[in-house]
Amino acid sequence: MAVAVGLTTLCRDCFWTGEAKVARCLACASPRILSHPELARLTIAHIDCDAFYASVEKRDRPELRDIPVIVGGGVRGVVTTACYIARTFGVRSAMPMFKALKACPQAVVVKPDFSKYRHESRRIIAMFRDLTPLVQPLSLDEAWLDLGGTERLNGGAPAEILARVQTRIEVETGLTVSVGLAANKFLAKIASDLDKPKGFSVLGAEAATFLANKPVGILPGVGPAAVQALEKAGYVTVGDLARADPTTLQARLGNGGPRLHHLANGRDVREVDPDQERKSISAETTFNTDLVAIGDLEDELWPLCEKAAGRSRQAGVAGRVVTLKLRSADFRNITRRRTLDAPCQTARVLFNVAREMLVREATKREAGGRAAWRLIGVGLSDLVEAQDAPSSLFADDETHARKAEVALDALRSRFGSEAVVSGRAFRTKQGLAKDGDVS
Repeated sequence: MAVAVGLTTLCRDCFWTGEAKVARCLACASPRILSHPELARLTIAHIDCDAFYASVEKRDRPELRDIPVIVGGGVRGVVTTACYIARTFGVRSAMPMFKALKACPQAVVVKPDFSKYRHESRRIIAMFRDLTPLVQPLSLDEAWLDLGGTERLNGGAPAEILARVQTRIEVETGLTVSVGLAANKFLAKIASDLDKPKGFSVLGAEAATFLANKPVGILPGVGPAAVQALEKAGYVTVGDLARADPTTLQARLGNGGPRLHHLANGRDVREVDPDQERKSISAETTFNTDLVAIGDLEDELWPLCEKAAGRSRQAGVAGRVVTLKLRSADFRNITRRRTLDAPCQTARVLFNVAREMLVREATKREAGGRAAWRLIGVGLSDLVEAQDAPSSLFADDETHARKAEVALDALRSRFGSEAVVSGRAFRTKQGLAKDGDVS
């Protein structure tokens, strides 16, 4: 198949290509036509699975196909993913479950099955890697691809190949994805959100004009607090940042100012990096009822430490920074971090450090007594390859703990995750865990 240098039009159903803009495909009469003057030249893609977890559940349970589905925890948990039907009722990811069920009481709530989602993710990522080695996953359900220079290998321009893989994913997995094609990672990610689900959008030279009237919160790394700060400084839209003087932005916003200026003008120099390291490993849980007692909080913390440490060993990494996350009964979030003398990948060391931060926060008294908590989480960041972890005063403790926990990993791998339980976890299940017990 020859590469269409003058390609500006593509049929997403039969993959016919042409140079003239048409309303329907000249080969199959499909209205699913993609037209853009830069269609043959753009090479950076962002592909995002549509309501991934909910779509997997609907595929596996056909009776759920036409009803609202929420994937998430119990009544006190949060929404992990909502299907598009549930979203029409206002249900969104990270929404407290009680609010989601109030908005959509007829929804079916499904507990997440991450092993199943990881399996499907690996299948889809493998299809991407059939096209290019430059694949950078962001999470289980999205990735960037750089298809530059792959035209001869794949037998078509990137736009055509992306349309084909979009169809292949649907046929082979029963899931759908949305595609964004642009000149850089930022614009490709913006584009993939424009026509969900099962969409394909392109952003080229018109990107700066398209972005101009969008709120500044659309820019990566600009969260709610940053939005307030930018709006207070007079930057309400992306266009405000694009028109601003870079020197002024640096003076007002620090080193992040020039970066925002570049993004606001549709520029992003980041490359698609298949070797980019994972930034953090974490686990958290929301309680069925608010907890106050230190012992109860520690009982919830320990299995999270086991989970996070197990994931770090599985990934072959260790973390230099331990993070504790707490959410109060009135939804205030508290995050505390501690940098270690040596990287850690064991539950024992992770728990000991996180517990110290927990005790400090949980024993603070407010009006009316101690605070009540609805969520706890723990994580490792500033990750390094485990074999690169230097020795230190704490290396002996970490080494001793690692030997025991690696042995547990092997037993659980052979006999199942519930076959072997650590001392503290067993006592917690029996209701016998005591303050200070870190076995």
